[in-house]
Amino acid sequence: MIIPTFGAVLLLAIALLFVPSPASAQPPAADVRTVAAERLAPGEAVRIDGIRDEPAWQRVAPATGFLQREPVNGAPASERTDVRLLYDDHRLLLAIDLHDSAPDAVLSNQMQRDEEFDTDDSFAWSIDTFLDGRTGYYFEINPAGAMADGLILSPGSGNGGDGSVNRSWDGIWIARARRTGTGWAAEVEIPFRTLNFDPALTQWGVNFRRTVRRKNEESIWTGHALNQGLTRMVNAGRVVGFRGLSQGLGLDLVPYGVANVSSAPGRGRPDPTGGRGAGLDAFYNITPALRLNFSLNTDFAETEVDERRVNLTRFPLFFPEKRAFFLEGSSYFDFGRGSGDAVMPFFSRRIGRDDRGEPQRIDAGAKLTGRAGAFDVGLLQVRTGGDDRVGEDFSVLRVRRRLFQQSYVGALYTRRSSRAPGDVDRHTVGLDVGLQTSTFRGDKNLDVNAFFLDTGGPDAPGGGAGFGASVAYPNDPWTASFSALELQAGYSPALGFVERRGFRRFNPELEWAPRVADHPWIRGLELSLDWDVQNDTRNRALTREMELTVLQVNAHDGGRYQFVVTPQYERLEEDFEISDGVVLPAGAEYRFTRYQIEAETSDSRPVSIAPQVTWGEFFSGRRRDYALQIGVRPRRGVSFAVEAERSVLDLAEGSFTADVVRLAANTQFSPWISLANNVQYDTVSGELGWQARFRWIRRPGNDLFVVYTHNWRELMTPGQRRRLSTLDNRLATKLVYTLRF
Repeated sequence: MIIPTFGAVLLLAIALLFVPSPASAQPPAADVRTVAAERLAPGEAVRIDGIRDEPAWQRVAPATGFLQREPVNGAPASERTDVRLLYDDHRLLLAIDLHDSAPDAVLSNQMQRDEEFDTDDSFAWSIDTFLDGRTGYYFEINPAGAMADGLILSPGSGNGGDGSVNRSWDGIWIARARRTGTGWAAEVEIPFRTLNFDPALTQWGVNFRRTVRRKNEESIWTGHALNQGLTRMVNAGRVVGFRGLSQGLGLDLVPYGVANVSSAPGRGRPDPTGGRGAGLDAFYNITPALRLNFSLNTDFAETEVDERRVNLTRFPLFFPEKRAFFLEGSSYFDFGRGSGDAVMPFFSRRIGRDDRGEPQRIDAGAKLTGRAGAFDVGLLQVRTGGDDRVGEDFSVLRVRRRLFQQSYVGALYTRRSSRAPGDVDRHTVGLDVGLQTSTFRGDKNLDVNAFFLDTGGPDAPGGGAGFGASVAYPNDPWTASFSALELQAGYSPALGFVERRGFRRFNPELEWAPRVADHPWIRGLELSLDWDVQNDTRNRALTREMELTVLQVNAHDGGRYQFVVTPQYERLEEDFEISDGVVLPAGAEYRFTRYQIEAETSDSRPVSIAPQVTWGEFFSGRRRDYALQIGVRPRRGVSFAVEAERSVLDLAEGSFTADVVRLAANTQFSPWISLANNVQYDTVSGELGWQARFRWIRRPGNDLFVVYTHNWRELMTPGQRRRLSTLDNRLATKLVYTLRF
């Protein structure tokens, strides 16, 4: 079944290793839009202040003529946008004029760096500095001058044909925005030292997108079709006219100092202890396309806390990486496009924790990411230490060989080595292939992927391999996909995330998303089927889950309303303790159906709400889930968000209730100064946590962080009264400074 099909694809992938890669830099076709970047003359100066009043701008022809993606696909944008580009040896400059027929109605609530602009008007652009239609850089601003950026990854089957954006990347660039009597305007400076690029190219791929939030209108310079978009770089236009670009020496030194004081009376360490230290991150462009990163005495004092969740499943929950060192260039380590979180042989959160989950100090790390000829390369080496535990060494090598215009074949190797005498190194090796085209049946997207992993060698109990394949047709209005995978019982990647092992999975998905013409408030509908079939390796049924979206209504203002029905079958292979003392027995079989109603009002309103109710049978009894999110934005730069979740379970083995409450209160004094408060509580652990995180961006690359974290545990007094007792608290400051050469 899976194995012969996968084997054929894998043999094809190995053969493709030897196919010559076509040249990436092609002249623009006749139907590709172009805009010229004019070079600044010697002595010409441009001040980045949001006002396009320098003489140099007057001789630049703008990119204009945007077309709507939403709500009327292909129609001219209702508001005019002009984009002009200048450059010199060391930087790229943009001037954006965003005309608006109702300038007082322009929305700009968000000012914090790298936050989503779901409530705001915004302008975004993408740049493909290698002109190969695969990856690129993503930038976005709003009328308040807030900035966001990210790295555009190759499109995958889960993105509707678009490339996904890794917003964890923090580039060094500057933007200034101003409201005007005719709308709003902005000026941007992007140093070439911030980008990797091919210096031999005279043109780059580029695209621009504008969002007018009160109309929920999205317009774009090129690639307006609903299966294209801003981050699908194969549909980008061209910026032409580059010559003589320079990264300088390509060396960034980022020293930082850290000081902290902490205590943990609830964990047996009541006396305050303090410390201070220093570290260094160094970045060097070995070539304009290949970047080396070295970190010494690595510290993550500024990292945000994880979102607290109650686990009512049999499997571990996935929490995303948030540490800056591992996020930088992380796209070069992605494996198995199209397999999602089910297959993640490299999960960087495994670094810095031992097998028991205890934290380890990271002494040093080195990382090499970028392009070398026809190859994408990711190399990572990290050494951890411990106060009373033996440290470990972690190694990761990822290589992708680019093929044709959008395809690749790749290999992965990971190693985890303990320095304790007698411990055995753990290795993972893998191969994958991704074949993609945007010209299937003329202008449709098609994505075919396959992978193979060996994590334990031939002696692993039940086999230590994982393998699978998928095919996806991500288009509009129809999206369809089918994937199949097997993770053997001994599958255990040295540095990976594993939700479940010892199973085979088949997953067909189908979605129909028609647009509704000329309706006063409905923009479109969605109906979908997601069928998850899981068997053990002897093909006995484990899970059958059919998630049927009976109807989803998408409103013109951004609201969403949904009804979902989910019939399900489960066979338990082992005892399942869903709560303390509530155990579902191994071997039991359950069939049940659950129903869900969800609503979400537009985020552009000062107050938005998103209620959700789920009910129905659940294993041996019944379960009801209630969730409510409330967002409040009383004025620009101030926002509050409350999330509350309650699960009520009445099972034959016992009844219980689980609650989670989260509160986020954010104050943004300017695009450069912000204070974020995050409070969380859950009844399962009985713990209350608070993190206050202050960030001052003196200038991009130079930051001051002050972070306070406090955790309490709920206790019962002899009189059966509840009180909170401190578990631990910590105050940390981190000062970061960037030197560029």
